[in-house]
Amino acid sequence: MMMSEGRRLILHVGVQKTGTTSIQRFLKLRASELADCLIVRTPEEGTPMRPLGRAAVALSLSGQKDDREALRAAFDDVLDTVPDGPQPVILSHENLAGAMPGNGGETRLYPALPRILKILDKSAQARGFSCDVVLYTRQMLSWRPSVWAQAVRTDGYAGTFEEFMEATADLPEWDDLVDRVRAVLGPDRVTRLRLEEETDLERPGRQLLAHAGIEAARIDALAPLEDAAMKRLNGGSTEFLRQVNALALNPHARGRIADLVARTQHLFTADAPSEGTL
Repeated sequence: MMMSEGRRLILHVGVQKTGTTSIQRFLKLRASELADCLIVRTPEEGTPMRPLGRAAVALSLSGQKDDREALRAAFDDVLDTVPDGPQPVILSHENLAGAMPGNGGETRLYPALPRILKILDKSAQARGFSCDVVLYTRQMLSWRPSVWAQAVRTDGYAGTFEEFMEATADLPEWDDLVDRVRAVLGPDRVTRLRLEEETDLERPGRQLLAHAGIEAARIDALAPLEDAAMKRLNGGSTEFLRQVNALALNPHARGRIADLVARTQHLFTADAPSEGTL
């Protein structure tokens, strides 16, 4: 299946724990420099991209008609923010892939992603866009432990590492996900990029920018990103949050605790130096 003619719309769907947050920070910081040749939308607080991500996760966990309609409406709201012009557009949101393993009881490898993309593609075509999809992957051996730690930190997952690894032991390799998405959109409209080949750590998303048609020399001229984002919590912090997740706390309180733990990780290491008396 070939892409239909129209303004190019690239959906960067993550997936989670493949460097997406750093990529998005870099895209956001350099968006004005690239505005003549690329329009960028990332999930900033207060923008329609946030509800879009929530709608995709909700649909992946329920599959209900109301959630399908909510996803379409949220996507239309995002497209309403895209200015007219010939430039290709990147919409980057890791939650477009749906719930990751460990979120809401999910233990499979993004089973709803093909359905989500079919909905988005239909809406995009109706608005005159020609849609293609980019997803990053990461070696499973390192990806699954990172997903467990992220699920504990952001999704309230209360299982141990061993329990998570057992629950996800039957996950297929990434080719399975890529093949399922290509079966819906066509092989020419789905691009897999490997995080291990993202070698310019100061300019994360280099492969994505190249896919969007940005020349290497122009990418080289972009100011580098100063530091990485969303680093994994240390072991003590993760275990503390895992224990908190087993308590009957409301999501807002749990989120406040998670933010506090992330800012004070030194308190959760066995060899932390004393900072005085209480």
